Amino acid sequence: MTDTINNFSNNVFINCPFDSDYISLLQPLLFTIIYLGYNPRIASERSDSGEIRFRKICDLIEQSKISIHDLSRIRSVKKNEFYRLNMPFELGVDFGCRLFKSGKAKQKKCLLLGKEKYKYKRALSDISGSDIKNHNDNAEKLILQVRNWFVENEIKHADSPTKIWLFFNEFMADFYQKRKKEGFKKKNLECLPIREYIQFIRDWLINHNLQ
Repeated sequence: MTDTINNFSNNVFINCPFDSDYISLLQPLLFTIIYLGYNPRIASERSDSGEIRFRKICDLIEQSKISIHDLSRIRSVKKNEFYRLNMPFELGVDFGCRLFKSGKAKQKKCLLLGKEKYKYKRALSDISGSDIKNHNDNAEKLILQVRNWFVENEIKHADSPTKIWLFFNEFMADFYQKRKKEGFKKKNLECLPIREYIQFIRDWLINHNLQ
């Protein structure tokens, strides 16, 4: 596991919301990244209370050649609710790392995701000219956008988005069935540690000869 984490070229930093509403997108996002042979890095992969969160995020960004930033939850939707600024803030840190650090940081690439195309430029005009891929809060479309971006920017070939989507659904069915037999309740699985979920994906893919 240590060798995987230290592999800059295969690390993918994920900048996204950490809430129950986003889990339906985070699960297929993690699955797709691992299916394509990459290693997701996400702030919630470890929870040392003595570790300063911002320092951890900077480390993950610095250790990752690729970053995926999902801006789909930055807008407030309820009365008196604030804009969620963590995602654009971390995007700025990533851009800064790419622009101002030397060495392998110059190899960094990023994928910007959003719910609907173009809307985010009204809130973040500095990203005008950047291509934002929209997923419409749809897990199957998210898999398509992520898979296609990797083929355009990183790898020469990958299985079709439809095939990855079908494997993801097969994995989730097995995941819930096996965890239920192990004594997990559905509410337990909704707050399962990310590191544990990632390991379940890796084990499943290996057991199905997909890695």
